[in-house]
Amino acid sequence: MAEHALITGGAGFIGAHLARRLLDEGVRVTLVDDFSRGRQDEILDQLALRATLVRHNLTEPIPEGVLPKDVDTVYHLAAVVGVQRTADSPGRVLRTNVLAASNVFDWCDEARPGTVFLSSTSEFADGAAQSGLASFPTPEDVPFLLARPHSTRASYALSKAVAESMLMYRAGQTRVRIGRYFNVYGPRMGHSHVIPQFIGRILAGEDPFRVYGSEQTRAFCHVDDAVTATVALSRLPGDEPVLANIGDDSREIRIADLARLLLELAGVSPRLEILDSPSGSPERRLPDLSTLHTVLGARETVPLEKGLRQMLDWYGAESW
Repeated sequence: MAEHALITGGAGFIGAHLARRLLDEGVRVTLVDDFSRGRQDEILDQLALRATLVRHNLTEPIPEGVLPKDVDTVYHLAAVVGVQRTADSPGRVLRTNVLAASNVFDWCDEARPGTVFLSSTSEFADGAAQSGLASFPTPEDVPFLLARPHSTRASYALSKAVAESMLMYRAGQTRVRIGRYFNVYGPRMGHSHVIPQFIGRILAGEDPFRVYGSEQTRAFCHVDDAVTATVALSRLPGDEPVLANIGDDSREIRIADLARLLLELAGVSPRLEILDSPSGSPERRLPDLSTLHTVLGARETVPLEKGLRQMLDWYGAESW
């Protein structure tokens, strides 16, 4: 019988890319989403022809019979994400993400899938980095610290730290795999992150072109590489829990240079307007991928120029 995967947040950015990869491999896929953020579009319509789509709000307990129980792997990706959403409604972010994780893991206690994968975040390490307690590249064993515990931005990191703990406590019941995503980008990621925001303003012909936090640095990971790592971690043999950073450590880039690269690829040259960093935004993010390299071995990744070109083409064809 074919492997059966259940993906929460399956209508979202990484969820849809993951679903397509698994379906192409012959895996049976069930997608769970409430469409509060996930998009009902042509891509999802195509996935729905091959996968089972279940509409459910995961802040509510999962009723008996709503989800199939012959599931081998659960990928719990559903969460409220995005800096603006966190700033606008931090209490909702914390409540939604913790309740969703709790209800999914409670369901797993009954359904007993072989593996549960949790999508976590690079923001887990931001507090330690801001306090000088984390090195760069940043490994997984940094302490969890909220440098500003009551700031709006803290709610997302806290929600993921709680979810990580809830899943780790179940390590004796299921194979636990946790991936902390570092700056994943790609088509269909929405409009609230730095790359699509830059692209939207490029397409709108903005001049001068605003760049916030020009000296901050990031290492961006294409969604195809993130999905490859996610699947590899979920299939890693052994009963010991595994927590790994998921990202791309091959190139760290300043935000100003990211803007210049996108403008060059788009063939435009507006004047740059350098502005202050967004409040609470970390100065640097660069993952230590030693665990991931051990799991995957040597691998090619999507070069940043190629990924940005793909993003420009995809968003250029989309209606903004």
